[in-house]
Amino acid sequence: MNKAFVREAADDEDEEEALDPALRLPQGTRNYITPAGHARIRAELEHLLRVERPQVVGVVQWAAANGDRSENADYIYGKRRLREIDRRIRFLTRRLDLAEIVDPARRENTEQVFFGATVSICDGQGTESTYQIVGVDEADLAHGRISWVSPLARALLKSRAGDIVRFQSPAGWREVEVLAVVYPSAES
Repeated sequence: MNKAFVREAADDEDEEEALDPALRLPQGTRNYITPAGHARIRAELEHLLRVERPQVVGVVQWAAANGDRSENADYIYGKRRLREIDRRIRFLTRRLDLAEIVDPARRENTEQVFFGATVSICDGQGTESTYQIVGVDEADLAHGRISWVSPLARALLKSRAGDIVRFQSPAGWREVEVLAVVYPSAES
């Protein structure tokens, strides 16, 4: 059997293990996601299927028609990009199939931290931060969205305003105080 076929099959099976550890779901857990996160992933998938992939296919077809493919950079890099796009499409499709949408706006008024909550905290140095607890696929620290499987989010779950929570961070054990818990009606 040709190595190319074996390699592709191995790539498919190992795709989950090759993921960044932050994107891996703990064994036996569900892939929770907010409606906004689901919409972002669906939009990326649609863009790949309707815009990017057809453009790259057009470039590859044009390059293939030019003759010798072994030294044709447009053909070689186009095929590589096409494989990357197809891999991303498979990944996004699989994640959307496994996704369980949890709408934080539907949660009744509660003071306790659960999935989808926006939590304001204060650390020992008096630095205040605000995070929304979201799904693994939509975590983005730059925008204040942390995964529900992260150490901070796990420590915050089920806490209330005024509670002190302790968690293991990369810098060691830390304590933070929960200042406020809010469930937003619509999050971008």
